[in-house]
Order: sequence, then structure tokens, then C-alpha cells
Amino acid sequence: MTANQTIEQLQNIDRNTLFHPSTHASDHAHGNTPVNIIESGSGIYIKNQHGTELLDGFAGLYCVNVGYGRSEIAEAIYQQALKLAYYHTYVGHSNQAVIELSKRVIDWAPDGMSKVYYGLSGSDANETQIKLVRYFHNILGYKQKKKIISRQRGYHGSGIGSGSLTGLPLYHKAFDLPMETILHTITPHHYWNAEAGMSETEFSGYCADELEKMILAEGAETIGAFIGEPVMGTGGIIPPPEGYWDAIQKVLNKYEILLIADEVICGFGRLGAPFGSHLYGIRPDLITIAKGLTSAYAPLSGVIVGERVWNVIEQGSEELGPIGHGWTYSGHPLGAAAGLANLDILERENLTENARESGAYLQSQFHHAFDNHPLVGEVRGAGLLCALEFVADKSKKTRFDADWKIGAKVSAACLEQKLIARALPHGDILGFAPPLTITKTEVDEIVRRTTAALNSVADQLTKEFSWRG
Repeated sequence: MTANQTIEQLQNIDRNTLFHPSTHASDHAHGNTPVNIIESGSGIYIKNQHGTELLDGFAGLYCVNVGYGRSEIAEAIYQQALKLAYYHTYVGHSNQAVIELSKRVIDWAPDGMSKVYYGLSGSDANETQIKLVRYFHNILGYKQKKKIISRQRGYHGSGIGSGSLTGLPLYHKAFDLPMETILHTITPHHYWNAEAGMSETEFSGYCADELEKMILAEGAETIGAFIGEPVMGTGGIIPPPEGYWDAIQKVLNKYEILLIADEVICGFGRLGAPFGSHLYGIRPDLITIAKGLTSAYAPLSGVIVGERVWNVIEQGSEELGPIGHGWTYSGHPLGAAAGLANLDILERENLTENARESGAYLQSQFHHAFDNHPLVGEVRGAGLLCALEFVADKSKKTRFDADWKIGAKVSAACLEQKLIARALPHGDILGFAPPLTITKTEVDEIVRRTTAALNSVADQLTKEFSWRG
């Protein structure tokens, strides 16, 4: 049996047995799309089944913050598995790893945070958030205050509740989502949504006004919480316009609405600050964490509960007894061990500072290379999050025909350059979120490979469609 036959066998087994997320099910099952088997990783590079080395410009799914091949995390998981592979955290049970991790997480978090509730993914953490919002207001006697306002293009998971919070149609089609108690307000994207001549600060005021109009139209007595990513991720990697979070928080405070900061992508250093909330002056009641908590070496998520909410949870327990919410794997010791080793690396190697410095370099080099590229309408980002949005006509801000799938074309062209960059699902957008270990030399390599990919697609469009840019 040859190596190629072995790979082919694995690919056939995959097509016949594995249900992939966010994948065209029919095309995959019938062999119309490739099965990409990833074999290994080191630093910011991974290798596929053919031994081809790829520069991972997206850190998996925004998550491998400390890079691949960290033996110290693997060793921490191994040693914990030898000692205690699992025990639950119901009715006061605990383990040393999760106790130590909880203290570390609270130390990383913004001021005013009290406790950490654990799960396995950002989606289940946001399901927990929905329940906590309901519990909080029920205990206080505000029986109608259950609606949660999210944002168009926000991403908060793909469960029933968390998928409803997500403001992307792809995650709603044929699932009967969103739920009626979830609302979506305007995307704070100045490039597309601001009126001509409107400054970022003015646009932030407009977004806050639109939020307040929605609250008043629904009835402030029915609005329980607002959820938002400090920098929007999968919806397009959209940093907030100047003054946005201050303007939004004034409205929320006016109507006594809880604020949930979804820090799944932004947390643990990616923006060059411990959390996005630190960077933008966000004062959340609840925080959602996942990805960077373990750098994806083991599944682990969390809800960080602020003192205001925790006090009400204690009150509810006095009235109703134990809170009726639990996951079998909450506080899993292997995930906690991975989290501790991951935070050790982040702190020891000053990766938050590196994200700030390398992120600033990434932003400047992307602007220098692509601001005037005929395909690129906008270069945007913060820290080690960056996006390119493609337009058919820069001066008129005209979008490409969606059937042309420009974002997917550029992503495929990047892969030909052995660079992984993600075509984001709402518009012709290419996203970058490399590991926090990235160096300036590696940033230059991302720019070089992206330039080659963009030029290739531009040439293809000119030949096939007589496109002029």
C-alpha cells in the first residue's frame, strides 16, 4: 500500500463518515471539494497530508494564540490526565487545576469580575449567557426584561440561542432562527453604513441613536441585555468607530440593560491588551471567553460573571436553591491544565505586548501594501486582527456581483501561495488573525504572499470579465 493510497483511503472514510461544520455537505460527500488532512504544526506553520508547509494566517479559527507545537501544554495535559483525567464540578466538587485557572482568569479580566463558569465552546458559553440574563431579571422581578439585542453581522455561536444572537443569515437559514426574543441593531461599520461626510464619532452617535430607538420601540422594560464583540470577528473583522463603545454604554446604562462582552476572539491578548474591554473602555456585566483561553490545545470556554450579576445569583440561590444549569464537562481538569500552561506562555513570553507591536506593524504594512490596490476597498483591523474588503470600483464603492465570489477566489489564491487566510461569510472579505507569536519578518511574508494572490486574482478578473478596478 502506497502513501498516496493511504491518504486516499482516509479521504474516502472522511467523506463517508464525517459531518463537517460550515461545509457544503453534498459537494463534500460526492468528492467535489477536497479533504484537507492536517498532519502537524509548529510555530505559525502547519503541514498537510502531502507534507506541504502552510503559513497559518488565521491561527486555526482565531484561536491558536501561542502557536503550534507547544510541548509544555501537551505535557501539562498529559500530567493532569495521569493524576485526574476527569471529575465533575457539580455541588461544590472541584479540582486544583480549575481552581488555579479561575484565579488567573479573574486577574486577566477587567475590574469588577467575580466568578467563572466553564463550558467547552464559545457557543455553549453564550447559551449560558442567555440563561443568566433571564435568571438575573426574574430574580429581580422584571419578568418581561428578557430580550437581548445583538448586532447585524455579529458572531456569537451556532446553537439555538447563540445562533440567534449571531447576526449572519447563513446561520439562520432553515433553522427557524433567530428566536423572537433576539433582536439585531445596526452594524457599526463606518465604511458601508455611515452617510457621506459623517465622521466616525458622528457615526457612533448614530449607532447609539438607532439602538435607543429599538429599545424604545420594543419597550425598555422588555430589554434584558446587549451583546457585542469588542471588534467584530466573523462578520467582517470590523473595529468599532471612534467613540462607539462609550456611546453605546450610555444608552445601556440609561435603561438598566446588562452588557455582555463577547471576548471569544479578542480576549487573552489578540488586540494587544488583555481583553478588548480594556482597549475600548468597555465595562461589561458578563464576559464570554473561549479560543485564546487554551489556544485551542483543549476545548474550554467560560462565562466571567461580574459582581453585579453574581450578587443576584446568590440572592436567587437563597430563594430557589441550587441554580438549575450545568454541563457535564464544566471545569474539566484537562482543559484547565491546558489553560494554565497557555497563560504561562502568554505571560512569560509577553505575547500581549508582541501582539501590540507586531499588530501595529501588520496594520501599517497592510495599509502600505493594499490601500491603493485596485481590488481593495478597505483595509481595517486592530492588533492581530486584520481584513481586506474587495470592491469592483474603489471610487464609487461598488460591490462585486456576489456570484463572482471574489473573497473565496482570493482565499484560494492565497492557498496557492501556501498562505491560509479566511474568506469571511458576509461580503467579499479576506480575514487574518495569525498567532500572537508572529514576528515582523513573518508579517512581511504574509504581505508578500497576499500581494501575489491579489495580483493573480486581479489578472484573472481582467482576462475573464474585462475588469478594470
